[in-house]
Amino acid sequence: MEWREVATGSRILPREFYDRDTVTVARELLGKILVHGRVAGRIVETEAYLGGDDLASHSARGITKRTRVIFGPPGHAYVYFIYGMHECLNFVVGPEGTPGAVLIRAAEPLVGMGVMRRRRPKAHAAMKLASGPGNLTLAFGITRAQNGVDVTRGRLVVREWKPEPRFDIRVTPRIGIRQCADLPLRFVIEGNPAVSGRASEPSYPSLSRD
Repeated sequence: MEWREVATGSRILPREFYDRDTVTVARELLGKILVHGRVAGRIVETEAYLGGDDLASHSARGITKRTRVIFGPPGHAYVYFIYGMHECLNFVVGPEGTPGAVLIRAAEPLVGMGVMRRRRPKAHAAMKLASGPGNLTLAFGITRAQNGVDVTRGRLVVREWKPEPRFDIRVTPRIGIRQCADLPLRFVIEGNPAVSGRASEPSYPSLSRD
């Protein structure tokens, strides 16, 4: 796919898209196009992180220097460093002052695959270049320098197809966490090979997305 096809066949998501409840945004980000510079991929896996009693969410610790962006206005990036080696991309959602974030776990490469391969030389297949949150940020060149940026404009944005293809959504518990690990807050495009994790993971009834 060429960049021209993405630019002419899609539109940047407005702030209103992110100013909704976390689960809705996490589901509806599936199938959208993540863009950073001239690298683009179709989002195929997300996880919702809620406020309040969701102890897996960083916002459960309250407002700190690290989490302040989660409590800010929707439509901004929250990028954090984990395990001393990986950076993870989230989008801040919901009304300002109410914490909510969606982790982008995997994307299907569309544009800039050569750049992705240089950034991820150990990836054994094209569909695995941006599979997993740490691999995704590496492939897209996303770092903590993008923490707090407005994702409704600039180099890091999400675009919506005109029109959007149909697909089915599989719902599972989130993976790689210890607290609140049984909540059905992970959403994947059913059958997409770029999805991370294992096929044997427990799942809930699939949903259709027209």
